[in-house]
Amino acid sequence: MRWTLTTVTVTAGLSISLVACGTSAGTSAGATPSGSASASGSEPGAAQAGKIAWGACTDLSRPGGDSPATPAATMQCGKLAVPLDYGKPDGETLDLALIRIPATGPGQRIGSLVFNFGGPGASGVDTMAQAAKAFRTLGARYDLVSFDPRGVQRSRGVTCGTGPQMDSYVSLNTLPANAETRTRNEAATREFAQLCEKDSGEVLPYVGTVNAAQDLDRMRVALGDAKLNFFGMSYGTQLGAVYATKFPKNVGRTVLDAPLDPSVTFYQRTMAQTKGFQQAYESFLKQCVAEGCELGPDTATANSKIDRLMERSVSAPLQVGDRLLTQGLASTAVAAALYSKLTWPFLENAVASALAGDGGALLYLADTYTGRKPDGSYSTEMSSFPAITCVDSAERPSEEELLRTEEAALKISPLFGNAGAGSMCSVWPVPGSDEARKVDATGSGPIMVVAGKGDPATPYQWGPKLTEQLKTATLLTYEGEGHGSYLSGSRCVAGAVNAYLLEGKMSDSGASCPA
Repeated sequence: MRWTLTTVTVTAGLSISLVACGTSAGTSAGATPSGSASASGSEPGAAQAGKIAWGACTDLSRPGGDSPATPAATMQCGKLAVPLDYGKPDGETLDLALIRIPATGPGQRIGSLVFNFGGPGASGVDTMAQAAKAFRTLGARYDLVSFDPRGVQRSRGVTCGTGPQMDSYVSLNTLPANAETRTRNEAATREFAQLCEKDSGEVLPYVGTVNAAQDLDRMRVALGDAKLNFFGMSYGTQLGAVYATKFPKNVGRTVLDAPLDPSVTFYQRTMAQTKGFQQAYESFLKQCVAEGCELGPDTATANSKIDRLMERSVSAPLQVGDRLLTQGLASTAVAAALYSKLTWPFLENAVASALAGDGGALLYLADTYTGRKPDGSYSTEMSSFPAITCVDSAERPSEEELLRTEEAALKISPLFGNAGAGSMCSVWPVPGSDEARKVDATGSGPIMVVAGKGDPATPYQWGPKLTEQLKTATLLTYEGEGHGSYLSGSRCVAGAVNAYLLEGKMSDSGASCPA
């Protein structure tokens, strides 16, 4: 069994929809040195003051991995040194890469609003630069801040082999689901983990969410904020929940959109996400047919064509330039496009083109998801994800458990069923801890959790569960499709979130927004 990409709760929905819609970075004011703040009102043993030397951004990537991107004139980038090992606070340090867009509006500045866009493993620096306009309402009164978490991209990003080795791994087929495929993929997964240890072994024990939460408190102090105002999406909701657990008195206005339930097991996560992607896939087919689908007049016909494309891609992958669109890459492309309803029409066209012999659009979708750049190199996202995920859990599933998980997932979805991240963690070279799976924000300020009924990657049921575990949270339900609700286009969701972050007005318990 191979760790496959349908279980990665990354920012694919955000990044691909930004590419499709042409969203670009916003504008701000000029760079200034950062001050530092004392940790007044902080938890015992909270962060000491740090300094961030802000300057010009010089290495931003465009959507799709093209580099360099031209930053808005006054986007600011900087680094903050934090302990590599918080057990040795005076020992080796790790430089966190940050980006800041100063508040633009004439109204009173509230402070910094720190974003984590998901993953785990997404570059907050690149995503904020690409997505700034999407948050311009919040940017009127907040400095918009994001960062590459430890083990990600510019912050000692985890790497696992060369570009060609990554190509080989992400191209592996998951079909047919037989013993030969499993044996091959198990060997490839083991080799991938060994490459991670070889390339990044020194940082692997220290990349987990508990350490990242401590980094957030250092960041809060360095930004000069008495409280951390935080917007977490997808995996960012777990980071925000762990922060609120460790530093409840330092929690400012916090929004957790597309929430994870950190308490779930690998088996439970795999089952829930497989169901989520299958439901999103079926919704895509229904909408496609309702609007005059290139793939067929009914959902059964459209589904059978996609099935045939996947089967054909196993034995006769489509040539795209000097590359091949394998079944593994084709299924990754489909999963990537399901993250956002905005990309469903693109998926329809991409599949239709592949059926006609042109796999370029599907390969583009897969590359956007895996972080492959046009020059054949990769971002660290596909390496950072298992590094953080496996450190955040003590579970190391046996071969029998992995097989049972895959068999159950395949019954839910022949297209998306797999053994989840458990297959990678079962061979991961460093141990994990369950500390990040236990959250309780008792004593914190109010937290807003926003969960979508049609979210494939973070299924809706995780929203009420995280809300309950935090104790101080209020749930807002979005009735629509897609991974993440704030950027779904729902004025209701955006209005509720903005009212809370800008004015401190929390939605009523049990509130919902229509699709």
